[in-house]
Amino acid sequence: MLEGDYAKAFEGAYIAQVLAQARAEGRIGRVAADPLLPLRAFFDLGGSGASADAMAIWIAQWVGQEIRLLDYIEGVGQVLAYYVNELRAKGYAQAICYLPHDGVNENNITGKKYEDHLREAGFAVEPPVRNQGKGAAAMRIEAVRRLGSKMWWNETTTESGRDAIGFYHEKKDDVRNVGLGPEHDWSSHAADALGLMAICYEEPGRAGNFNRVIRYADQGYA
Repeated sequence: MLEGDYAKAFEGAYIAQVLAQARAEGRIGRVAADPLLPLRAFFDLGGSGASADAMAIWIAQWVGQEIRLLDYIEGVGQVLAYYVNELRAKGYAQAICYLPHDGVNENNITGKKYEDHLREAGFAVEPPVRNQGKGAAAMRIEAVRRLGSKMWWNETTTESGRDAIGFYHEKKDDVRNVGLGPEHDWSSHAADALGLMAICYEEPGRAGNFNRVIRYADQGYA
């Protein structure tokens, strides 16, 4: 299904229009990483086991006025080591990892915090984003919409992630005809990880962010 079709097929699709606009403006295609700038990995955490939620990871770069979405990784029921190996295998071992508020939670198998696992595996990890409360989903959606015109998508490697966020939609009470907020389903994990990227975004070139880029470069993460 093409990006523009999601908005027609699923009433209340939150991000489909962002994708449709990107397609119309030629921002979905071959997008390469800038070798001089940090790679960033944005997570929505899942668990291990057959009944666990999916783990979703977007790989992005902030390059000038562009947000480059380079890759998407997803799995269900895998232990965290699986995703560490995926990141390494795809060339993202130097990526700076961004975790949601539950990054401080302990892994149900190892008993260690997710952020500690990633640091021990050699990744730079930003402090997990604080819990934003009941309005968190709406904040993430609004942030993605606000930044949508800056987003450039590498077509082949982000296809499954784009399918998910294009489907991401509002849950409806058909009897009362009222919206109940985002539907928690297979599409919500990709959308939450992308939303994390949007709320963490800092425009390159601003004084504070420039110092952050230099700091990561000095540590070998650029």
